[in-house]
Amino acid sequence: MEYIKSRIRDVYDFPQKGVVFKDLTTVFKDPRALHIIGWDLSQIYRDKGVTKVVGIESRGFIGGSILAFELGAGFVPVRKPGKLPADTLQASYDKEYGKDTIEIHRDAITEDDIVVLHDDVLATGGTMAAAYELVKRMNPKKIYINFIIELGMLNGRANLPADAEVTSLIKY
Repeated sequence: MEYIKSRIRDVYDFPQKGVVFKDLTTVFKDPRALHIIGWDLSQIYRDKGVTKVVGIESRGFIGGSILAFELGAGFVPVRKPGKLPADTLQASYDKEYGKDTIEIHRDAITEDDIVVLHDDVLATGGTMAAAYELVKRMNPKKIYINFIIELGMLNGRANLPADAEVTSLIKY
């Protein structure tokens, strides 16, 4: 993970003053780093029978797609309102910079699915908590939660469901 950490760019005062944003675009453009992330993520879930990976817009699409490919699972996007073309379920939530809403296709997950919810960074946990609730409404067999980076000082795990297995590759 030291190689991955060395590729993460800190962007100060983004998206607002006082925030140090952990920019993963510098990791994603590095072929070796991208391969390491894909491999390490897949090793967590290799023997868990995962059938769907749900990636949260937008950077969660990158790691989520790689994870789905590595596991031989399907990929499901969670998007901002109005971006998905068919019937959706919707959840609103508070995040560190205001309020937001996300959607998922109503038919994306079945009761037979084992799901990994993936996003790039766990900050306050609001987005992931909302995504978890959306997926939970579809009654899959199991839901796992995964991040590439976890910002521990923001205590985002406290906002995630207590019954969820949460993993992060890198913790700050």
